[in-house]
Amino acid sequence: MRAAQVSKLEGPESVEIVDIPEPKSYPGGVVIDVHAAGVAFPDVLMSRGLYQMKPELPFVVGGEVAGIVREAPADAHVKAGDRVVALTLLGNAMAETAVAPAQMVFPLPDNVSLESGAGILFNDLTVHFCLRNRGRLAAGETVLVHGAAGGIGTSTLRMATALGAGRVIAVVSTEAKAEVARANGATDVVLAEGWLAAVKELTGGRGVDIVLDPVGGDRFTDSVRSLASAGRLLVVGFTAGEIPTVKVNRLLLKNVEVIGAAWGEWVMTHPGYLTEQWAEVAPLLAAGKIAAPEPVLYPLDRAAEAIASLENRTATGKVVVTLR
Repeated sequence: MRAAQVSKLEGPESVEIVDIPEPKSYPGGVVIDVHAAGVAFPDVLMSRGLYQMKPELPFVVGGEVAGIVREAPADAHVKAGDRVVALTLLGNAMAETAVAPAQMVFPLPDNVSLESGAGILFNDLTVHFCLRNRGRLAAGETVLVHGAAGGIGTSTLRMATALGAGRVIAVVSTEAKAEVARANGATDVVLAEGWLAAVKELTGGRGVDIVLDPVGGDRFTDSVRSLASAGRLLVVGFTAGEIPTVKVNRLLLKNVEVIGAAWGEWVMTHPGYLTEQWAEVAPLLAAGKIAAPEPVLYPLDRAAEAIASLENRTATGKVVVTLR
């Protein structure tokens, strides 16, 4: 089979398209003919050996797929021929065939294409975890998201209202990205330059209830300042590269919280949580209450370029590699 493989840790440009044997199944494994694979920021970090999980070289990049079940255990909740989305545990996704644990394979609603499906699990379930579990989103609250034209950002814009938010404010770096944010459901859009003052004006000086921040970097302190009383700042990642710090006296001023939101760690330490999430998210997708993502598609031959678009921050929305 053809696959996107990393054999040296030199970044996205080192990803090569190779012919390798199909993976062998294992007890409880579901064999999937992959039609599309999602791209996420951990793929960038793994290609440089900077992620906390470091698979042995060479490895197939990617961790989420959408495709058709070829073979499944008799007691699995999916069967041959089913359209599914799945997690492959960081690696082994960007290939024509993948094997995933049955508990990480889910039927895809009929109204969602396989290409869109490949863009759902990492981002949408991360946002669901952030807003539901860690952010404790209450009905009518205001959510602000940084990097709003990126994968996590557009997922937040698509999902926040369906999960109860009354207002969703997008922070973006350019006017072109502002259009992406509006198309994905932002209530309000502000540019990163001068964003704090703009948000204060939009909220009449009150601030926002939740900030979802996958960017980090030098805007972190202003994110704390942007919070309303009892607001929550959710730390999701550091795509800006710099890991910020916070002076904890700032948390006392308005009884605000800075909260880590590591979905992957939660999934690995809370068996059954993925199934609980999909049980809530899938019906919302099927009913159209959460719009399916409209990913930027790259063919497998351009997998390196697809991954690089996340590193150089040119990506808008979810990036997906197509294999069939």
